[in-house]
Amino acid sequence: MRAQSGAVLRRLARRLADARSGNQPLRQLSSAAAAAAATGDERREGREEEHGWQWKRAALGAGLGLSLLAGYAATSRRAHADAHAHPGASPSDPAFQVPARVDLPVYKREEVKKHGKGSERMWVTYKMGVYDITDFVESHPGGDKILMAAGGAVDPFWALYAQHKTIDVMEVLEGLRVGSLDPTEPAPVHTADASDPFSTDPPRHPALIVNNPKPFNAETPPSLMMDNFRTPNDLFFVRNHLPVPKTDVEKHRLRVEGLGVGEGKEVDLSVAELKKKYKEHYVTSVVQCGGNRRADMQKFKKVAGLMWEGYAISNAKWTGVRLRDILIDLGVDPADERIKHVHLEGADVDPTGKPYGASIPFEKAMSPEVIIAYQMNDEDIPADHGYPLRCIVPGVVGARQVKWLTLVRLSDVESPSHFQQKDYRAFSPSVQHGEELDWNSVPSIQDYPIQSAFCLPASGTTVDRDSATSLPFGPVVLAEYSFPKDGTVDVAGYAWSGGGRGIIRVEVSPDGGETWYSAEMEQDPDQNQDKMWAWTLFRASIPIPEGAQTMDLVVKLLHMITGFILCSGDGSLVQHAARDGGRHLEHPRTAAQRMAPRGSEDQGITAYRDCGR
Repeated sequence: MRAQSGAVLRRLARRLADARSGNQPLRQLSSAAAAAAATGDERREGREEEHGWQWKRAALGAGLGLSLLAGYAATSRRAHADAHAHPGASPSDPAFQVPARVDLPVYKREEVKKHGKGSERMWVTYKMGVYDITDFVESHPGGDKILMAAGGAVDPFWALYAQHKTIDVMEVLEGLRVGSLDPTEPAPVHTADASDPFSTDPPRHPALIVNNPKPFNAETPPSLMMDNFRTPNDLFFVRNHLPVPKTDVEKHRLRVEGLGVGEGKEVDLSVAELKKKYKEHYVTSVVQCGGNRRADMQKFKKVAGLMWEGYAISNAKWTGVRLRDILIDLGVDPADERIKHVHLEGADVDPTGKPYGASIPFEKAMSPEVIIAYQMNDEDIPADHGYPLRCIVPGVVGARQVKWLTLVRLSDVESPSHFQQKDYRAFSPSVQHGEELDWNSVPSIQDYPIQSAFCLPASGTTVDRDSATSLPFGPVVLAEYSFPKDGTVDVAGYAWSGGGRGIIRVEVSPDGGETWYSAEMEQDPDQNQDKMWAWTLFRASIPIPEGAQTMDLVVKLLHMITGFILCSGDGSLVQHAARDGGRHLEHPRTAAQRMAPRGSEDQGITAYRDCGR
């Protein structure tokens, strides 16, 4: 049945490509999806006693996969409403409610947990229903992303993708049902521990890849990064240094003071006053942790700090008021040569009562892109990301973009904060781990260097060559790593450079840098190359080298100034130097991924991430 379902799926995928080009209505594809499920039902006749629900689940899985595929095709990355299924329907309609099923077993959540990823039978829950997705995974339009929910609730994942919220999907989902959650079992309740300063931290999305639980630090799953140009708030990477403070928007105040502020003009502004007094602006901008890709560096030389992979980076729309507007209103002269730095402090404090602090150059603070934000992707900033106020400093390392902002102070010196004076500074590669450091010998990090990474394919994933189908890039992905019959492999990732330096070109290589192919780039249409604060998402379908048993995937970039980065496939970590107005720039290496065939018959290719930054 899996082979039959796969064949049907591939045929309909080809029809989907026709539909997307206008040759076939998508409604017909939905009907075809239902027909596929019905065909599975017919073939199942006479076998149900022998195979039980396995054939039904496989057939319904194919139908659900095709229904979802049509839904995905009908939507864009930024608009997730399904216009083709049931106009006017909403998740509050009865069709979206899980029906009571007295004919099915009742399970406790601990039993569902035993059916997680890698189990013989993999289950998920939706509301009070329990569903076996094992035979559906191959047909899932999002590939094995669904396995992130295996053993638990699929609800928080579906909340990210409105394409699932159609009556057709709910009807077919019910065919995968194997039971119900025990209604007498109380829902998990989080109780705060007064002795634990992290016990009041907010809940997080289960898809986040946790690097450290306390303080909470987590990366965005690479398999989900390409789904949205603006990272959903729930999936935005989290970098906390201290417990998340409890803030009350009504009581929260922003103190503005310091050198150059008019006498008697120091002020404590409420969030409401900020919104009322100053003009609202927005900027789409990347935030990236200063330690992003540190785990790759660790493979070549011991380094200190959290072992971030390549996904401590996200992109969002930030809405607020310009910092310069506030400062000028308080009498600050943009040309005041006494002012060199602007200190920023947050409401998060260490056990001694000292707040997290940082500073940025005064010149940067007076730039129009720097804002005091109160919204993130058109919603109130979530607690993990600085509610109710965060200073957004586009093009600068995330450590300077202070969350839970309470203080802005103008000064002739940098912030005395530990995080400014003895952290987030870059030393020469000749400095050994554990050596005594002269912190004053190097500047604090501000602008971030050029950066890129593959998101797809992922390391260690094997895909059968014969089972994949070529589809246009976009939200529709049959398998995350596609090897169509034309002998190409689909790759995708992100690229970004600090300081507003826009990415001009992205090229990818399947053979360790011997042959290069230009990638398609998705960029913010409202930003210029010399003021590009958002990231660039790149995608390409590149040929598999003739007779290749392994593939070294490599990416190189060219940004707005003159620096560019190269990476051969050997995994060594080197520096590439460029000149920019007499300033020496060192650009670390990009990521390479090694891909090898599976088995003696070369039926698939497995991807391995090989080198860092």
